[in-house]
Amino acid sequence: MVCLGNICRSPLAEGILKDKIAANKLDWEVDSAGTSGWHEGERPDPRSIKIGLDYNTDIRYQKSRKFLKEDLKEFDLIFAMDSSNYQNIIKLASTDKEREKVHLIMNMVDPGVNQKVPDPYLDDNGFDNVYKMLDRACDAIIENYGK
Repeated sequence: MVCLGNICRSPLAEGILKDKIAANKLDWEVDSAGTSGWHEGERPDPRSIKIGLDYNTDIRYQKSRKFLKEDLKEFDLIFAMDSSNYQNIIKLASTDKEREKVHLIMNMVDPGVNQKVPDPYLDDNGFDNVYKMLDRACDAIIENYGK
């Protein structure tokens, strides 16, 4: 799960998907990162933590990290929150196989629409919408890859 700073969207996506993985008894590993590295080592934004807890998703333990080229080798699927982060990830890919791993997360819900998950950082009211979008996308990930 990848966004810009790894403090708002991608930590929520990681937490939501981890909850769904546990509920479905899947043996998957999930992580999140930011393409900027601006908040490396920091905990998620308090507003992301709060909205997660409102929906029984605890992301308080997470720490931000920068997305690395090695992540393209380590992970089978990489979900970007928007086209800017998607492009930043694609630029790090060395092979077609690595590029094929990278997807816009909302395309799991609406294939080919390329809808972004809006960055709620500057909009206190945007966190609930982001949570609901990511919850739907994570349901689709489980449906498509977990059965």
